Amino acid sequence: MLKSLRAEGFLVFGALAFAFNGIISKLVLTSGLSAWRLTQVRCTGAFLILLIYVLIRKGASLKTSRTELPWLAVYGVIGFAAVQVGYFIAIARMHVSIALIIEFTAPIWIVLYIRFVRKKFVPKLMWLSIALGFSGLLLVAQVWRGMTLDGIGVIAAFLDAFALAAYFLLGEKLGAQRSTDTLTVWGLGFATLVWAIATPLWSFPTKVFSEKINLLGIFSNYDSPGWVLILWIIVMGTIVPYISILHGLKQLSASTSSVIGMLEPVFAGAFAWWWLSEIWRPIQLIGGVVVIVGIITADRARSAAH
Repeated sequence: MLKSLRAEGFLVFGALAFAFNGIISKLVLTSGLSAWRLTQVRCTGAFLILLIYVLIRKGASLKTSRTELPWLAVYGVIGFAAVQVGYFIAIARMHVSIALIIEFTAPIWIVLYIRFVRKKFVPKLMWLSIALGFSGLLLVAQVWRGMTLDGIGVIAAFLDAFALAAYFLLGEKLGAQRSTDTLTVWGLGFATLVWAIATPLWSFPTKVFSEKINLLGIFSNYDSPGWVLILWIIVMGTIVPYISILHGLKQLSASTSSVIGMLEPVFAGAFAWWWLSEIWRPIQLIGGVVVIVGIITADRARSAAH
């Protein structure tokens, strides 16, 4: 029971850190740095910092086998790079709320995969938890306020959802034999390679590091050096949440973990309301409560399965 609560705590913290990172990333994007370049510096910086840390503490643990290496490559390319590419294409062509709702269909695809591909038992409570969580997100995102669909955007958003599902499933599989920090190093390493090929580092707009960036919202009277915000994105917005989620995956299933991940849009809306003074309507609060009920139901479903 204690291990389960600890794992859930890691997953909730991971969702919280990712949500807050969205606010910090938004500040950096106002400087003119593209979302693609921000993702590149995020992945590359996190990879280098974590790689040095692991090499100093336990370098030998990074060793892999010919059998595992292809899985690590798939994990990095799909679970790290493809998730972000799909998301950026989707939000560039559609309303953000629509893109998020499609992305967080990931728990549905995970449960369908477990039931019909792995042919394992899925408790009825797990189906109910997904329905509750997804319904809550519809209320939080208020999709009826921006129901504009685009063919390519919808395809990208669904590919993003499939990639996110693969991230949880592969993380569950690979995390059983490998520590969370070394698994994250490999994932970020392959994602960094993808971004290095797509957008060469030598053309990176380095002026963003020395630029003064306004903190907007309730902190609009203050500026921050670009390098401080980017360092936060690398450490607290990438390394910490990814490792936290993998810690949770070690104790919980991919399906339960992905449902808990639905908290991210809820936290993101709360942070945007607090920091950027974005409107937070009663219907969104109700949606947040429904998501939490869905997560509680997912936990009961996991207990029932055991």
